[in-house]
Amino acid sequence: MKLTKTLTFSLMASVALAGCGDTAGGGATRESIRAVGSSTVFPFAKQIAESFVRSNSGYTSPLIESTGTGGGVQLFCSGVGADTPDMVNASRRMKVSEFETCQSNGVEEIIELQVGLDGIAFASASSGIQLSLSPKIVYEALAKNPYGGEQTAKTWADVDPSLPAEPILVYGPPSTSGTRDALKELVLEAGCDSNPEMKALKEQDKDKHQQVCTEVRSDGAYVDQGEQDNLIVQKIESNPRAVGVFGFSYLDENADKVQGLSMNGVDPTYDNIASFAYPGARPLYVYVKKAHMNAIPGLDLYLAEWVKNWKAGGPLAEIGLVASPADVMASNEAKVNEQIALTKAELEAPAGE
Repeated sequence: MKLTKTLTFSLMASVALAGCGDTAGGGATRESIRAVGSSTVFPFAKQIAESFVRSNSGYTSPLIESTGTGGGVQLFCSGVGADTPDMVNASRRMKVSEFETCQSNGVEEIIELQVGLDGIAFASASSGIQLSLSPKIVYEALAKNPYGGEQTAKTWADVDPSLPAEPILVYGPPSTSGTRDALKELVLEAGCDSNPEMKALKEQDKDKHQQVCTEVRSDGAYVDQGEQDNLIVQKIESNPRAVGVFGFSYLDENADKVQGLSMNGVDPTYDNIASFAYPGARPLYVYVKKAHMNAIPGLDLYLAEWVKNWKAGGPLAEIGLVASPADVMASNEAKVNEQIALTKAELEAPAGE
């Protein structure tokens, strides 16, 4: 049944895109590429779209939507057909549960591309509050119930006496954002697990550990700013006591307005993210429906445009994307050229394997 659905979409979309008026996947037909997802990947995907149009005259400009990683994956996995996105941009890797949802909805073959690296940058206004942070400090400042206890910290000095006695005020991403997921995994959970009891809890009760270690306080110290990283930049620029959390590219782009705050004594810079010396370094991804490759005009060329632009010193690096290691770039270029599909086993494998 799923195979029939995929083949039907491919055949019907080909006819429809030739202008014969048929529909595909139960929705309207289209000739433009459609991508949804991460606000962090959004500026890079937009630049690739512009480069694609310059390099391939006659093609319609791709439609890139900033929906957040979680929301984007949900749309992407809703099925195949012209009324569903061809691609989703993600600031974290697809979850096994999301992959399974895709499969159950007929999105059976998915191409996964690591397009580069980014860092979860903590920043303040260029003349604003100065903080030397660590995952432990961030966790104790932002957790709803640090180590399972009551959250009583009002100022940064309450968390660490070496920090200024300024109110804790952090503008950050919402729960639907891949940046929020990475914040939980790379910073909050790491800080929580600095406590031996919490590290032991991870083995005893994973759900309880997840709640205690990643649930963010909701008393106004952490402000969910939606899928608008530029708005976070504006908020901290106008309030010298505020801290913002967003992707490194936004820090790089607004270097004249904001300053990066160190984590474990390491500044959020291109080189420190590329080497993973900075604790908040993370990969960025693009997921593509293989069933759409021959149905949506130019989709293969759009992916080739990513390969042409993602190298160190290239156009994407100029707007803040950190290039992946050479071997990772090579393996992902092969995925584009050979349209290699992701497997569930790959997602289940421990990081680095």
